[in-house]
Amino acid sequence: MKRRDFLGQAAAIAAVPLGAGPLIRVAPLLAWSRARPPAPARADGARVNRWLALFDQIGRTAGGINRVAYSEHDLAGRAFTLDLFRQAGLTPRIDAAGNLIGRVEGTDRTLRPIVIGSHIDSVTDGGNFDGPLGSFGALEVARTLGEQGRRLRHPLEVVVWSNEEGGVIGSKLAVGDFKAVDIDTVARSGKTIREGIGLVGGNVAALEREARAPGSAECYLELHIEQSGLLEKAGLQVGVVQGICGLRFFEVTIEGFANHAGATPMDERRDAVLAGARFTVAVNDAIRSEPGRQVATVGRVVPTPNTRNVIAGRVELTLDLRDLDAVKLERFADRFRRVGSEIGAASGTTFSFRESTRSTPAIADAAMMEAVEASASQLRLSHQRMPSGAGHDAQEMSHICPMGMIFVPSVGGISHSPREFTKGEDVVNGVNVLLNAVLLVDAR
Repeated sequence: MKRRDFLGQAAAIAAVPLGAGPLIRVAPLLAWSRARPPAPARADGARVNRWLALFDQIGRTAGGINRVAYSEHDLAGRAFTLDLFRQAGLTPRIDAAGNLIGRVEGTDRTLRPIVIGSHIDSVTDGGNFDGPLGSFGALEVARTLGEQGRRLRHPLEVVVWSNEEGGVIGSKLAVGDFKAVDIDTVARSGKTIREGIGLVGGNVAALEREARAPGSAECYLELHIEQSGLLEKAGLQVGVVQGICGLRFFEVTIEGFANHAGATPMDERRDAVLAGARFTVAVNDAIRSEPGRQVATVGRVVPTPNTRNVIAGRVELTLDLRDLDAVKLERFADRFRRVGSEIGAASGTTFSFRESTRSTPAIADAAMMEAVEASASQLRLSHQRMPSGAGHDAQEMSHICPMGMIFVPSVGGISHSPREFTKGEDVVNGVNVLLNAVLLVDAR
């Protein structure tokens, strides 16, 4: 499968206006048309909805779902999921990174596996659909194929990735991106990643030996909730993901001078909070100054001292920058540094930037997008190509094989919230699209 030049793909995708393109693609590539089965297969989507309802009880607290990686509730969620593997006729194993894996051999063992899956861990006070939908949907695909007596030519692997919400840790380690993971970092559970991997049955000592090599999989497909409201607003049933935005996270420190709030004249202040406020507005203005899908967010803001009658002498804030175009990411990062320097000079403060996270955009494979579109068309579901602003395990798998993703609507565009919800019929649609996409890829 040939890939177009990465930057060329990114530029072409970024140039398409949001919401542009056909709502229903009814003429996929001829190769998919020839491979198309006589009628679309159907999974038991109602069964997935029942699993999701039961799973909602694990880690449910007053604040929302709390199944953060390596926590007691995460362990309970993994036990629940391991039972679903067995119900699907799979013999699950745990790899070195703590990922749960089940495999069904194909009729041709010389072929590379088709890999499907997602994650089940949550953010703090999150929802029940981000991750579990794709994980349980993948398990349902394997179970449906077994129950219907369908055997693929390719092996099929179902993977439930570990610690996705902590920085796609399980998938990063699985593809050998060891430099991007400090396993002695403390996770949200209070345990280090090293401790957590051991707790869930992984083996840090075997990470390098078990790393997946480039070209070791035929493709990776992931079903996920959209996590924004574009599909719902457009009245569409399925999103065909064009790519996953790259991101740059910065820790920005602003140094001013702490002094008395009543006794210091306004023209003698070196107010770090004021400089931070100006920087926040400048980031917003800059990111809106040109067309495109780029986004930037100043999130956490911590002034010191954080008290009523003292001018803050120091502010620490976070800057989150995302886009599908790697060149644009670099350009905006440079622009924000210049803006900080200019505001610092005007306010008597100094800005320093530390890049804490960097990921490159992951462009979905053209043939995988066509397979998802063909599957949705078979099922007579309306669909639209669209980017993903959030990161996913698919982003890491794109380093070793062609990647595709399927989105279904999030009600109200809400995610990472106790109010996160996807309608039952959309769950059914997503699982059926995943099932038929797998069949199309296998039949090529």
